[in-house]
Amino acid sequence: MPRKSKEKIVFADVFAGCGGLSLGLLQAGLEGRFAIERDKFAFATLRANLLSRGSKFKFAWPKWLPKEPIAIGTLLRSYKSQLELLEGEIDILVGGPPCQGFSYAGRRKHNDPRNKLFQEYLRVVDIIQPKAVLIENVRGFTADFDVASGVTNYSHKLRQKLSTQYDVFEALLDLSQFGVPQLRTRYFLLALRPGTCLENPFDLLRERLPSFLRSIGLKLPVTSSAAICDLEISQGGKRPSSENLNFKEIKYTKPLTSFQKLMNDNAVPTDLRLARHSDEISKRFKEIIYLSHAEGRLNTTISDDTRRRYGLRKRALRVLDPDRPAPTITSMPDDLLHYSEPRTLTVRENARLQGFPDWFCFKGKYTTGGHLRRIEVPRFTQVANAVPPLVAKAMGELLIDLLNGGRRSRRDRSLFGLQREKQRAEITA
Repeated sequence: MPRKSKEKIVFADVFAGCGGLSLGLLQAGLEGRFAIERDKFAFATLRANLLSRGSKFKFAWPKWLPKEPIAIGTLLRSYKSQLELLEGEIDILVGGPPCQGFSYAGRRKHNDPRNKLFQEYLRVVDIIQPKAVLIENVRGFTADFDVASGVTNYSHKLRQKLSTQYDVFEALLDLSQFGVPQLRTRYFLLALRPGTCLENPFDLLRERLPSFLRSIGLKLPVTSSAAICDLEISQGGKRPSSENLNFKEIKYTKPLTSFQKLMNDNAVPTDLRLARHSDEISKRFKEIIYLSHAEGRLNTTISDDTRRRYGLRKRALRVLDPDRPAPTITSMPDDLLHYSEPRTLTVRENARLQGFPDWFCFKGKYTTGGHLRRIEVPRFTQVANAVPPLVAKAMGELLIDLLNGGRRSRRDRSLFGLQREKQRAEITA
């Protein structure tokens, strides 16, 4: 039975990570049905923020699905019949298949088993038959692998699969244009039922950005200092960590900028634990920060001269530019140094650079190493892998309008659908 138009647009999130994409869609006014995430740390974060009693934004979780980490393969094997009953009930299926095999920041392996997970994502699409599909991934998702592998890029494969049922649109978006204090470019794919949108929805999204930014009280660019200067040790000092007395954490005082006020919203920030740098390391960091400012190498890798001076093998080390959005943050906490204080960033500072609100807390280990990096998602990785909630909120508001028939009459949708069917017939003839 068709649902009444006054009911909310419903989404489900697969490969949900810690919940950044889900949070933004919930903030936009969509209803979340469930989220699938296999990592225990990432799911613990999602559960703490979006499933717990008293959560500001919360999923309307089905009784048949346990509130626990689960792999998409297990979902398909163990709950296929329940998924089949959701046909027509889930308006949007969203998610970001793991990106490590595609990322330029990683080792780009065409045969990385994680690259195959998007095929299971498509199986869920076939079962649920949503009105829209939204996928986010790294920019490398659109690039071909090396010629010797004989493997073309995965975005092409994905587009081919979805275009048999949907109008498929793709874009590389600079997320700093959404008020995110980070120079982060990501690939987005939006598949819509034929006739849902006459125009490219990403063009509409860009057109709406000025009004979106006004609605949340932000002006571009949002710089690193505008995002995290209230988290400087010089503002409130240090105190023993509330989680582990062997560590110190930043003592928070108050927000100072429009962005900080938007993120804080009278919350008490968590995840302010500081790394334990030795005096020697702190002295080295202080000198590297000074040299990076002097050489004009902020937001980019430190110079070869600086690396040789300190005998550093690491090439990814960068110092924040306080007057620009941050470079793309990574899962390695020692890739980025503060712009003025001789230290790496806290989880909360990274979360600010991703646009997570201060009430959103993170769970699990802070970092991991060795072989565990392939199987665990600690806090720094959760933040780095997430879709910034501000971006998801802007997209959610657009999707609500599109799926409610915005910018199109019923007659226009019908004519456009016939036109697209004619085009498909000509292509396949």
